[in-house]
Amino acid sequence: MKIIAVIPARYASTRFPAKLMQDLGGKTVITRTYEAAVQTQLFDDVFVVTDSELIFNEIVAQGGKAIMSIKTHESGSDRIAEAVADLAVDVVINVQGDEPFIDRESLAQLIEVFKTDIESQIDLASLMREIHKPEDIQNPNNVKVVVDRNKRALYFSRSVIPHLRDADATVKYYQHIGIYAFRKQALMDFAQWPMQTLESAEKLEQLRYLEFGKRIQMVTTTHVGVGIDTPEDLERARALLVR
Repeated sequence: MKIIAVIPARYASTRFPAKLMQDLGGKTVITRTYEAAVQTQLFDDVFVVTDSELIFNEIVAQGGKAIMSIKTHESGSDRIAEAVADLAVDVVINVQGDEPFIDRESLAQLIEVFKTDIESQIDLASLMREIHKPEDIQNPNNVKVVVDRNKRALYFSRSVIPHLRDADATVKYYQHIGIYAFRKQALMDFAQWPMQTLESAEKLEQLRYLEFGKRIQMVTTTHVGVGIDTPEDLERARALLVR
């Protein structure tokens, strides 16, 4: 089974323009992320896929591997699907370009889903963590997921799910952590499907997979990533790197 990591890297960012090219301890954020993915030694290959010549040239100059997107893409899945279309791979891990502090254990757990899925029942795997604070549960920026007894995703929503009608009921709330592992065929299928109503309403691309019958295995993690979405996040990342 050939397993690769792909790091989607857009130059534009509404909240923090050019964040991936910012300095983080003497190297750019995207270079830090790329090197961290390589250093996990989990992957047969690691690629950055980007719409930016600056990012492409940065990775190549550091001895890394980069792929230029040809088309404009609405989602990360579309960008990755184009990049891997002609690659002979079985499983693709989507590593977030703005999270240079990679959690190796979580990625290894995602890979293990496919290694143990002998009958190829799983199309995607992703991460979730249990949340408890009401403000976290109610925050629409925290995507929630409900799962079946085998931890396969039933639905993702920005709303509070499940709804607690009976105050005495015991339920768990899970936040979706947007790191995915795909079978290549799932990506190829996704790129051919039109957006459906649930994805359009929630603005969550993972719902397209569910609407077309793909099976998503969720893996529980306690890891909280260090995403760089603002200049303040970058300063925190710099402090963490020093420690």
